[in-house]
Amino acid sequence: MTEHDQTPPPPSEAEAEILQIVWEKQPVSVRTVHDHIRQLRDVGYTTVLKQLQRMLDKGLVDRIPGKGKSFDYVATQPASETRTTLLNRLVRTVFGNSKTDLVMHALGREDVSTSEIEQLKAFIADLEAEQGEDEDGR
Repeated sequence: MTEHDQTPPPPSEAEAEILQIVWEKQPVSVRTVHDHIRQLRDVGYTTVLKQLQRMLDKGLVDRIPGKGKSFDYVATQPASETRTTLLNRLVRTVFGNSKTDLVMHALGREDVSTSEIEQLKAFIADLEAEQGEDEDGR
């Protein structure tokens, strides 16, 4: 994809991992991305470079001049847009389009903290308040 006026395709799992690093550190070099991924698993520098080149072709990242003859990479879409796309795909394909099933599955895990539950309660209360305002015509 050479034109960035269109929304790029959703990233693969490997691309999403790289995008997370790009969003946090952009503009970012291949070396920096490689160093971060190497903390999690063994991966070659050229593998990361090739992946970023594919992501450039897909329109997921842009390349800008870096130090010397190298390039740095920046994301073409904000993290929130890409996360929404990936979440929608997950809800559709894994949970039969049921947001409730997704949330119930996530909350059914043993490692949900009291703090997270309180944050969720506050979020739900905010949603209910917004819906109440919408129903009242305000």
